[in-house]
Amino acid sequence: MTLHPAVAAVRRGVRGELTHLAPGDTVLVACSGGADSLALLSATIFEAHKAGMRVIGATIDHGLQPESAEHAVRVVGQMAALGVDETVSARVQVEGIGSGPEAAARRARYAVLGQIADRMQAAVVLLGHTRDDQAETVLLGLTRGSGGRSMAGMRRGYDCYRRPLLDVSRDDTVTACQVEGIEFWTDPHNRDPGFTRVRVRDRVLPVLEEELGPGIAAALARTADLLRDDMEFLDSLADHAYAEVSAGEGLDVALLRERPRPVRTRVLRRAAVDAGALDAELFHVHVTAMQQLLERRGAEIQLPGHVTAYRDGDLLRFRPTAVES
Repeated sequence: MTLHPAVAAVRRGVRGELTHLAPGDTVLVACSGGADSLALLSATIFEAHKAGMRVIGATIDHGLQPESAEHAVRVVGQMAALGVDETVSARVQVEGIGSGPEAAARRARYAVLGQIADRMQAAVVLLGHTRDDQAETVLLGLTRGSGGRSMAGMRRGYDCYRRPLLDVSRDDTVTACQVEGIEFWTDPHNRDPGFTRVRVRDRVLPVLEEELGPGIAAALARTADLLRDDMEFLDSLADHAYAEVSAGEGLDVALLRERPRPVRTRVLRRAAVDAGALDAELFHVHVTAMQQLLERRGAEIQLPGHVTAYRDGDLLRFRPTAVES
């Protein structure tokens, strides 16, 4: 029997991420009950079991929707029916909604996934982001003027996390589920035009496809891969520069000025984050302001996360921002 191309595409992506693992290793798959994560889980069970690995399915209840607990129970049943070796369900408290419900839920989700991976001694955690998700991320980064880092999109892997489906379309994950007889859930948030990402998905990308021709999502995802290589190279240069300009409890201004601007801005960002500034809320305007401190003795600026950057003689330093009671 010929394997359906959609199923083959998903399995091929998973297979590529499992090649460096050994029999007996544990693979943790994050599963929301949607088509992407269920197609990923099904493919992982097939590929990992064939290689003698254990598969654990994990679903996270963010508690942001009515009946979310009942949905989590259904997903646990689906994961067990598909053949995982073990299931895990966790409920998280989503805090910091002020930065946006998506960002807050993402932080909570990754925190608990990391805890589960540690407890289960998982070699990798597989995430179900597709090529379409990557295209949306790149387009959002472009429209926000966030620079190369944002336009480079989601990383294929970092720490224990891997994204095997970044070369697979969302249509393929849906088709794979349909071919395999897997019922999937459609998150109502994914149809809510109140979310910018949903408007990009349902309105902007279709217009681009219609006006510029098919293949826009693939082209945007390819752009992310190309930019990612450049960003990682610049980040490696910044790592060396950061070590060289660090002086006591600050940055040597004269040495930092000598670095090329793309390296200099990365050093400033990294130093601010290391001092406690919030990475997700540290924007171009903040980095630009820190660059201006290199020319202004005695000046200071406040950064998100209650951190103040200030010029102290020949050094740029950071301290906690005083909070008025």
